[in-house]
Amino acid sequence: MLHQESRAHDPAAFVTVPGSESRGRASAAPRPAAAGLGAADADAPAADAFATRFPEAQREAPYADALRRFGDSGAQSLMVPGHGNDPAQGAAHLGALFGPRVAELDVPLMIEGIDLGADSPLERARRLAAEAWGARRTWFLTNGASQANRTAAIAVRGLGERVLIQRSMHSSFTDGVLLAGLVPAFVAPAVDARHGIAHGLTPQALDAALTREADAGRPVSSVYAVSPSYFGSTADVAGLAEVAHAHGAALIIDGAWGAHFGFHPGLPESPARLGADLVVSSTHKLAGSLTQSAMLHLGEGPFAERLEPLVERAFGMTASTSMSGVLMGSLDAARQALVAGRERIDGALRAADELRDRVRSDARFAIISDGFDAFPDIVATDRLRVPIDVSGLGRSGHWVRGRMIADHGIYLEMSTATSVVAVIGALQAPDVDRVVAALTAVADAAGDAAAGDTAEGEAGAGEAPPREFPELPAPGALRLLPRDAFFGASEVVPAAEAIGRVSADTLAAYPPGIPNLLPGEEITAETVAFLQAVADSPTGYVRGAVDAGVTGIRVVAHG
Repeated sequence: MLHQESRAHDPAAFVTVPGSESRGRASAAPRPAAAGLGAADADAPAADAFATRFPEAQREAPYADALRRFGDSGAQSLMVPGHGNDPAQGAAHLGALFGPRVAELDVPLMIEGIDLGADSPLERARRLAAEAWGARRTWFLTNGASQANRTAAIAVRGLGERVLIQRSMHSSFTDGVLLAGLVPAFVAPAVDARHGIAHGLTPQALDAALTREADAGRPVSSVYAVSPSYFGSTADVAGLAEVAHAHGAALIIDGAWGAHFGFHPGLPESPARLGADLVVSSTHKLAGSLTQSAMLHLGEGPFAERLEPLVERAFGMTASTSMSGVLMGSLDAARQALVAGRERIDGALRAADELRDRVRSDARFAIISDGFDAFPDIVATDRLRVPIDVSGLGRSGHWVRGRMIADHGIYLEMSTATSVVAVIGALQAPDVDRVVAALTAVADAAGDAAAGDTAEGEAGAGEAPPREFPELPAPGALRLLPRDAFFGASEVVPAAEAIGRVSADTLAAYPPGIPNLLPGEEITAETVAFLQAVADSPTGYVRGAVDAGVTGIRVVAHG
């Protein structure tokens, strides 16, 4: 069993300098920071070493440049797409919406000088991306990180049928489990019960789960873990990789929210450089590419030789044969911008830190990540995620987010019963004054509304933050393979009659968004009670339920 070093409960410890976590150890001791969260970029030696990370070739964008050349060439296109790359004629409707350039650059696949050949601009762009994120190989994706998750699941089936999954996995990985016919086992992440937030895994928790499966005669061949979380909590990826590899398993990291990691000394390191075998990277989220564009990275680990052809074949199963040149061009341009964007990333980090400081100065709010030191699974924080506890307003996070949009035109990334989360892109320069002024106005409005409710003897029905949700129930036994349960005959029965039956659906209560039922699992009384309690709360809901109150559940039909 691996031992994790104890860490002082100091929020300043949760800033990781790239390279400070080596691959050959289970966990990281805290890295001291000079002055609170974000001080890691003051570490001059690390910053100096970081400056040499990207060679001069990384300043190029070969595929994006090839698209520009095509757009400038005035070519007569008698091929798909049907708009003919002509913003004056076939694409006039698109030009009216997007401007002329999008149609000119919307180039199909298999064009000489763009994507054909072993050394095409597209292939060079992929190699540059792999180098930038510290990977052996990178695939460009045009169906988001969901495609990456499905591709990874299909690929690791070639290593073996058993996979250990962090229970807070993305639903697209569940899709991949179904498609590939994997046999899953699960390990629960740490959960902040007050805020309904799922965090991550410690190497010790992973080691215990892998040992449990091996001792039961079910050794797994791959592991799926999530880092960072929606709220910016980042796990010890190097430690997880060491544990997984010691058990003979490949490590998949769902790093969808960390595509910008590894491009600045004030941000956590890229998971591929920390030993992950496959990394799901949702490049559009914070790294600056267009929505729906993403990458899948293959690390230089012990499974690389076996995984590379498996991923390539799985990619062929999940990719469109008409991948968007516009989306792939945005991936190339985003990588180039990140490499050359040290000053812009500096500005984004300063804006995020300023927003945190100004939110802290208002006693009606709190910064949730300031309490991350209470969770041993968290070894670093993404400073570009600002999770704000709004429960002191007496209103839910959903109410606050709605008022920010309706009254101030400010769209926050997400909300929960007790919180809202602001996301600042790595190359973005948000107007912090505007955001703080809007939050202050919304807080004032919440106070005025609360006073009115008291005067009228009301309680602001549906808008107050809920009490702490019930404890998460343990999953039921896996009685059928998820694939068999999902594709088999099913029926909807009253929830009380579903107890003891086998689920045909995936049901996940929000918060915290961890799947409580998966296809093939036995439905327990505790799970039904939990799902209905969350569904009945003012700010909870159950994703995948056949009805909002979970009065009925889809089960596998009796044979």
